[in-house]
This record gives sequence, structure tokens and C-alpha cells, in this order.
Amino acid sequence: MTMKRTLRFVIRALVVLLAASPAAVFAQADIHFSQFYENSILRNPALTGVFSEDYKITAIYRSQWSSITNPFQTALVSAEGRISVTSETRDFFSFGLLGYYDQAGSIDRKITCVYPALNYNKSMEDAHNSFLSVGFTGGYMQYSFDPSKATFNNQYVNNVFNASNPTGETLPNPKLNLWDLGAGVNFNSSLGQNNDVTYVIGASGYHFTQPKNSYYKDPSIVMDMRWNFNAALSGRLNEDFAFQLHANYARQGSFSELIGGGLIGWSRIVDREQAPFSFYVGAFYRLNDAVIPAIKLRYRDYAFGASYDVNVSTLEAATSMRGGFELTCFKTGLFQKEDRPEQKVLCPNFD
Repeated sequence: MTMKRTLRFVIRALVVLLAASPAAVFAQADIHFSQFYENSILRNPALTGVFSEDYKITAIYRSQWSSITNPFQTALVSAEGRISVTSETRDFFSFGLLGYYDQAGSIDRKITCVYPALNYNKSMEDAHNSFLSVGFTGGYMQYSFDPSKATFNNQYVNNVFNASNPTGETLPNPKLNLWDLGAGVNFNSSLGQNNDVTYVIGASGYHFTQPKNSYYKDPSIVMDMRWNFNAALSGRLNEDFAFQLHANYARQGSFSELIGGGLIGWSRIVDREQAPFSFYVGAFYRLNDAVIPAIKLRYRDYAFGASYDVNVSTLEAATSMRGGFELTCFKTGLFQKEDRPEQKVLCPNFD
């Protein structure tokens, strides 16, 4: 495939990925990330362990809306690994553990979650390294707020606030504990005579238990189920340059989010091996919300990514186009390099 034909293929594929979901978008109720492609368990548990090596340790930090309110701050850490089922088959189990912390608002609304995940990856035993994966995750979530930082109308007298004035309110327990359940399916394979283009497509659902989400114990208030659809494509333009395309659509109740884009990087192939250093640059678009330039650096088993949301929604007048920044870092590797030198090619490489 020539470089010109490959570029046309990349552009068309990106258009397809972005057009594959409904055009209407508002906002996503669950937390979200601009570098969504670095997060698997919260996007689709069937993506757990679907990478080119045996383990991956990830950390993400996000801060947004600091220009108009107390910043929304989110921190996430996760670890994923995978092991072969038997020596006679290419099937493998993958497993992971993710935890995140989210804080926002003047009353310090906090969400703390822990999600373990388990995924079975079935090899299709074809010439394109195809795998069908089915994954599950179950999570513990705690919602909380600081009632001492809440203010009420009764505390204002003649338009003057006095914290010692009685609120006239009976506040509930400021902590809410929930249990969650999610599952997903994913398929990854490759294209071309040399399998030089790989792709991933999948779907998942979360909040199957529809946990009650009311501080006042109102049984009619439950957490809406979230449906998620993921797609990605990666390959090489030539021996010096590679590309990655990613898209994600999520819908939860009346809220939805569509985001997609790509990265083009300098990632040389020397003696049929990828050079230890690679550099990617690109951009993503969250529909009706933000343009997101992004960069990614990798050296051997370590990688670092950075992105910034340039707000283009109706909040633009208040934010002056300042949305927020996001940082990611991760490490990958093999458990036993001498025993499984071929394993790196069995799954798509989006690292």
C-alpha cells in the first residue's frame, strides 16, 4: 500500500468512525476522559488486556473548568495483565483492577470507585490474529459531599450571608455506597497481506444493577444504564511513520457523548523492529463540546501523553475556550520475555 493510498484510507476510516454514531450529543453523566483510548475497564471490560504485551500500568489525571468554578479533578490508576490458557492454544485470560477519584463543586462532591475486571479472549485461529473477547467488571462506588460547605437561602439576611444563621434544612447522610456491574464484547483483527493494519470494535454496558442513587433513599431515583461503543484502527504509513484512529460513543439516559480523532507519529522500523523512541501528535473532537489537541511520547516500555480541551460549546463565552488539561502515563512489559517472544504480535498495538 503506497503512502498516498494509505492516507486516503486513514481519512475515510476516520470519517466512518465518526459517522457511525448518532449526531446528537449533550454530556455524559459518568466521568469521561479526552484520552479515552488509554482507559479500558471503564470503557469496555472486554478491552482489558487487549494490547501487545503482558501487562500495563496506567495513571491519568484530569482537571477542567477551573476558569469558571472550582475545578473538576479526576485521578485514575489501573493495572492490567494477561496469561495464556494453555500452551496448545492462543486463547488467554486477562484481568485488571482500576480505581478512580473524582471531586467537583463548592461542596466537594466526591466519587470514589474500585473496579476489578476479568476478560476471556478467544483466538479465531485465522491468518489475521483475530480475537473475540468477553469481559466483566463489578464495581464499588461511594458518593459523598461536605455538608459544612453547603449554603442556603435562610443564611442570607438582607442579602448578607451569615454562616451562623440556621439553614432550616435537614440534610441526609452525606455518603452513599453503591454496587455496580458491567460487561462487554470486543473483536480485534488485522487487514492487509502483511497484517499491517489492525482494528478493534466493541460494545459494552454499565450499571446493569441500576443502583439507587439518592441521598434521601428515594427508591425511584436510580443510576441510568450506560451503553458504550468503541472502535480503533492502527497501522503504518511507511517505515518511519504510523497512525492511530480512535472513536467512542457513550449514551446514559438522555445524555450522550461522541468523540473521535487520530494521531500520526514518527515511529521508525529498524531491522523489522520498532525503534525504542516514538512521538505522536494529533487531535480529537468531542461533538458540540471541545477540540482536543494531543501528543504522545514513548520510550521503550514507558509512555506519556498530554491533551487540552479547547472548549467550543455554549460555555465558550464563560470559559474563553479554556476547558481543561489531561495527563496520562503508562508502562507495559512482558512477564517472561525469553519464553514468549512472539506474543507481542498477537494483539493490536496502540501503545
